[in-house]
Order: sequence, then structure tokens, then C-alpha cells
Amino acid sequence: MLSSEDSAWEATSADSPQESAHSLFAPRSAGPTVQRLVLGGHLRQLRERAGMTTEQAAGAIRGSHSKISRMEHGRVGFKDRDIADLLTLYGVTIGEEREVLLGLAREANTPGWWQGYSDILPHWLEPYFGLEAAATFIRNYELQFVPGLLQTEDYARALIRLGNAPAEDDVVRRVEARLSRQKILHRDSPPRLWAVMDEGALRRPIGGREVMRDQVRHLIEMCDHPFVTLQILPFHSGGHPAMGGPFTILRFSEPDLRDVVYIEQLTSALYLDKPTEVDSYLEVMEQLCLRAEPAVKTTQLLNAILSE
Repeated sequence: MLSSEDSAWEATSADSPQESAHSLFAPRSAGPTVQRLVLGGHLRQLRERAGMTTEQAAGAIRGSHSKISRMEHGRVGFKDRDIADLLTLYGVTIGEEREVLLGLAREANTPGWWQGYSDILPHWLEPYFGLEAAATFIRNYELQFVPGLLQTEDYARALIRLGNAPAEDDVVRRVEARLSRQKILHRDSPPRLWAVMDEGALRRPIGGREVMRDQVRHLIEMCDHPFVTLQILPFHSGGHPAMGGPFTILRFSEPDLRDVVYIEQLTSALYLDKPTEVDSYLEVMEQLCLRAEPAVKTTQLLNAILSE
């Protein structure tokens, strides 16, 4: 039987009918990451419809097979000339579709807010900020820490200081970037956040006693947020299939965008979008939610920890 959260998750994945060319535009608030993914996916469809290989497409823009691959996967910015040449090659020479796609390329090159922190952020982290900002549903499991979207400023600062002892100016800016991420929960149409935290994340005194007390109080407040569901996975639940580490699953309203699983490592990150991979993580997330205490008990559990 599906929980209410599962039902909401499934509802966002319903197939959408064929839409007009104008619907290719992702919402402006989605930022350039999703705009690139939408455009890249459409370019791939046009190429396949034209019966062309990536090598043939590369020749039209004086590029390489790998460049076409990066474009179709939304991993690079777009040059107007390249898009125009590809559209001509694929037979999209006039009309609304061509104009919309050229406009989407310009939208995709608009800097996101996080690019103002590109000098202090790992290059592999920036795409995640764009995906998170555009997601309509975020499912997150955390083993060691409080989820980033639910961290207080002091807790975030203490965590950041643990990493490679960065200069204090960098610490300040990294904290600013983390707090900027959290603004998505307070916009007019926030994403649905469903997080499962291991009890260990609440027992580890990051930043000291007072910092942790303030952090737990903040989690209690966020439990009242209409778009936030928080569950605690207690120690007594025993072993589980996600003991290897945390992960995040992102879902988007754009019908052509696949779910993405994000796994952060010490010096890199993985972005998985193959359906078989995503399904495996969805299954693990479901098991975690079943093993965790029900969300209706989260405030009670947090208050108990706060009183200790």
C-alpha cells in the first residue's frame, strides 16, 4: 500500500500529453541547469528522428562526438550558432519550434545565483544547486548530518569548518550559499521535501551543545512546514540497505526530464538518471520510510532529544 507521500510522488510522474512548442520552456525559476537539460533532451530527440549519429551532428558544428553528448545531456552551455546549425541539420529551418528552441538556448545561458559562488564551490556541486532549485519533489536520506535544506546557520558553519580548514572568508560565503539554497522552501511554489534522518545525525554534537539544541528546535519548527515531511530512523531499527551513505532523489515537473539520484562523495559526486538505477534507490527509500518512525512522531522524538 502506498503512503500519502508515495501517492504524491507517483502523481508527479504521470505522463503528460503532447505539448506545444512554447511548453519547452522550463519555468524561469528553474534556472539554467534544467533549461539545458530540456533543450539537450529535445536536441537528442530531433537528431534521432532525423536518423543521424552524434558523429554526423558533430560535423555540422565543427565539434566532436563528446561535445554533442555533453550538449544532449545538458552538461555545457550553448552557443547560438551551434544550436542554429544543428536545427538546420535536423530539418527545423523555420517556424515556431525553431524560434522557441533558439530562445531556450539563450535562457539556458543565463547565470544561476550559485554561479556567484563558483570560485569557492567544487565544480561538481554546482549542477546540483540548479537541479535542486528546479525540482518539484526532493527525497533525501542523511546518515551523518542534518539535511542541508534544514540546517541552521550555526550548524552549517560548524560543518563547513570541518572540511579542509577553509579560510574564514570562504566559510562565510559557503554558509551564505547553503542558506540561499533553503530559500526554495519559502517561495510561492516550494518543492515537496521528504527527508529521512538517521538518529546518529541528531546525536552527534556538531558545533557543540547549544548549536545542536538550536538545530533541533529548528527541525521542530520545520515539521510544521506544509511541504516538509521529516522522519527519524532510530538506532533500534537495526541494519538497513542505505548504511553505505546518504543520497537524494530529485523529481521535476517537466515531462521530458528523468528523476536524478545525487550521491555526494569526498572529492566528487554522482548524478544517476538511468531508470533502473533510480528505481533501485526509490526502493531503498521506501524501505527506509517503512523502518523509520512515522512522521507524526517526529516532533515528539525531537522534543525528547532536546530534553536530554
